[in-house]
Amino acid sequence: MRSSCNSTFIPMSKQLIECVPNISEGRDMNIINQVTAEIERVEGVKLLDVDPGATTNRTVITFVGEPEPVCEAAFRVVRKAAELIDMSAHHGAHPRQGATDVCPLVPVAGISMEEVVRLAHQLAKRIGDELQIPIFCYEEAALLPERRNLAYCRTGEYESLSARLGTDQWKPDFGPNVWNEHVARTGATQVGARDFLVAINYNLNTTSTRRANAIAFDVREKGRPQREGGKPNGKPMKDAEGNTIMIPGTLKGTKAIGWYIEDYGIAQVSMNITSINVAPVHKCFDEVCAKAAARGIRVTGCEIVGLIPKKVLVDAGNYYLAKQQRSLGVSEDELMKIAIKSMGLDDLKPFNPREKVIEYLIEDHSQKKLVDLTCTGFADETASESPAPGGGSVSAYLGALGASLATMVANLSSHKAGWDDRWEFFSDWAVKGQAIKNELLHLVDEDTNAFNRIMNAFSLPKKTDEEKAARSAAIQDATRYATEVPFRTMQVAFSAYDIVRAMIEEGNPNSVTDAGVGALCVRSAVMGAHLNVKINASSLKDEQFKADILSRAADLERQALAIESELLSMVNAKIDA
Repeated sequence: MRSSCNSTFIPMSKQLIECVPNISEGRDMNIINQVTAEIERVEGVKLLDVDPGATTNRTVITFVGEPEPVCEAAFRVVRKAAELIDMSAHHGAHPRQGATDVCPLVPVAGISMEEVVRLAHQLAKRIGDELQIPIFCYEEAALLPERRNLAYCRTGEYESLSARLGTDQWKPDFGPNVWNEHVARTGATQVGARDFLVAINYNLNTTSTRRANAIAFDVREKGRPQREGGKPNGKPMKDAEGNTIMIPGTLKGTKAIGWYIEDYGIAQVSMNITSINVAPVHKCFDEVCAKAAARGIRVTGCEIVGLIPKKVLVDAGNYYLAKQQRSLGVSEDELMKIAIKSMGLDDLKPFNPREKVIEYLIEDHSQKKLVDLTCTGFADETASESPAPGGGSVSAYLGALGASLATMVANLSSHKAGWDDRWEFFSDWAVKGQAIKNELLHLVDEDTNAFNRIMNAFSLPKKTDEEKAARSAAIQDATRYATEVPFRTMQVAFSAYDIVRAMIEEGNPNSVTDAGVGALCVRSAVMGAHLNVKINASSLKDEQFKADILSRAADLERQALAIESELLSMVNAKIDA
């Protein structure tokens, strides 16, 4: 296996997808490297893994990024594989019928399956039209019900493709419905949209493969054969068509078997979760635990094979906190710890989310972020001769502290003795507080980035009239953005007042002064950001935009001052009571 660590930076945008093309070459690294090089040439895509198999003569490639560059990279993979791989000479253990056999798109973050299906259809059409390769769409992207099943699309594999093409039944969804010299080389490609597949193994306190298999049959969607007389050794029962009658398992969207792992000296239930929306990892874990316990066996932990989206661990953390009736309004790192310990992900070996979570693997570690500094480091950086961070970043940080204090009161209140029936009320407020805190922390660095954009615009060349015009336009665009960022800080910080008020009114009275300090931080954040709005707007030439944002900012500050006064009166009244 070879993992790629190219330096491409994938911004943590709102939309992120994965592509996992399987090419029909697992032995010639020269060909494999030429194909993967096509991915690394596309800006905005990161190659995560390349896994060739000699016996299967197949390589599984994994890369991620934003939708448009991922689809471009996928197209280039198919094009290069078609150029280098001759299917008429291909042999391997794995089912296949194309140089690029499958090319699924997978939603990772910030994008719906419906959107990914549209992307898959666009990619399939482009491959069919431009490369003249027959395309069958499968799983969520299937255009015919029977083609949801990948195995159906590959019926008879490459060897039967010449007979199938040209018929109505096997007319491709895109590309030519004809067998010719070109298609004989390329074969057909299956383009799909599917949920993220998680491979997970459950560790058992037994060495019995038979018992591990029994648990696997209890839970997997396919289940187990129904046997005559209901006896374990009875003959499997058949239906009228001669098919084995199955008793379904309890977990849809899963496949599982039992096996013995000599390296660990234990048996495991090995599971593929084909739909984490239908069968979330944490619910699968609990179900396997329940079925194992019913057979006198204990699940000691589990191991995740390969990479996972952050959502898997965040959802698990939220699930187990809710089961404990604890506040869900905690940091992302804390949610990860809860998930890891609850499912025993570190049972056999250390589990580091930074090495297993896709979103963490594609973060940019080359640029220093202000929010990653220590308190002392942030203060020292602010006090240095560098103009950034300035008042805008400090204002955003003050707002984050205000939201954090209110969130702290919510979390303390949710865990207060005698208030157990109110944990969910406070948890909901804490979750809102975490979201506000996180956005304000983002704005700490974004305010500095906005300042740097202005400086970059001023450094543009200005020798010709065209250069001067372009420079002037860039300066205005950057200045407008540098005005919008602190205004956004004002809005987000102001929204924290709702949590502060709720905690002053309903929270643990012993922490009312913490909520009061939160109100002071929010007021300062709003006023400080307002100063930045005013000074940056003064350089704008768009008078209508300038007048509108200055009016809205001034109104927001007036409201903030009035609310702060009201909230502090409430705090002092509670102190004096």
